[in-house]
Amino acid sequence: MTILHHRHSAQAAAITLGLLPLASLAAEPGAGVSVTPIFPTIAEERFRGEIAILGLEELGYEVEEVKETDYPTMMMALSYGDADFTVHLWDKLHSSFYERAGGDDVMVKEGDVMDGVIQGYLIDKKTADAYGIDSLEDLKDPEIAALFDTNDDGKADLTGCNPGWGCEVTIDHHLQAYDLTDTVTQNRGSYFALMADTITRYQQGEPILYFTWVPQWITAELVPGEDVVWLEVPYTDLPDGNNDVNTEYQGKNLGFAVDTVKSVLNKDFAEDNPAAAAFLAQVHITTDDESAQNLKMQGGENSEADIERHAQEWVAEHRDTFDTWLATARSATE
Repeated sequence: MTILHHRHSAQAAAITLGLLPLASLAAEPGAGVSVTPIFPTIAEERFRGEIAILGLEELGYEVEEVKETDYPTMMMALSYGDADFTVHLWDKLHSSFYERAGGDDVMVKEGDVMDGVIQGYLIDKKTADAYGIDSLEDLKDPEIAALFDTNDDGKADLTGCNPGWGCEVTIDHHLQAYDLTDTVTQNRGSYFALMADTITRYQQGEPILYFTWVPQWITAELVPGEDVVWLEVPYTDLPDGNNDVNTEYQGKNLGFAVDTVKSVLNKDFAEDNPAAAAFLAQVHITTDDESAQNLKMQGGENSEADIERHAQEWVAEHRDTFDTWLATARSATE
């Protein structure tokens, strides 16, 4: 990606111009070491990755072009050493991907990049109020389900997840567990394209039913409690059978584990590069930070250059905290 090459070129130019002392760069723990990030293909999740990259570069690492793929492949690439780190593992949602790729034997989970991450189902508030709908289970009623039918097959159309994200598996499991397969269809494909159609239907006054997660821009576009409402599930039932996790949000059981996004490193890379591991263990942003950045993207600031600038602005605003992360990382090699 050219943007990454631009970044490195800028650093090289600074060195040439004498803006960065060569001695101090040589002393950085990452000097002479290249690192390969791997992120999801979801542009809305790139922001936190760019923040991580900025810190690694300040530690002297040469950050290679970012690899992009789906989550199961991401974990396999980290396990084999085809990539060195990500800041995108949803600890509970993606646990099966992590374990199947070798888990703790070949990878290391470091720190909480983002906590309080939620997922769930929503409908427009107008329809919820008119028909008294507050639970996903209400869609077992064919007449209620038909309100959300967009293709005239008699079943509710639920805007769902891309294959490979992990959430599509949980949604399919829910439809079976709550006896909804006869009345609800999960529409899987390009999520944001499907959501653009869903938002258009809402703007036209039609009922909508969709899955989403926080943080991202959709909850700013369709505001829970004002435009839309979260639907409860009758009880927690997850594909892995671990139903003791917290699935509550604002007094409602949303059916998905309240999750934490983790940094994950290839184990050999982590052991060879304690500074990188120590830095990535500290990287943390709030769901509000990422939602705000996603809203900028939705407003048109969505190029790689825009996202990189957003990350630079975030670092500038949180410079003191960022510097403590760097100091801890540097001390990890002492």
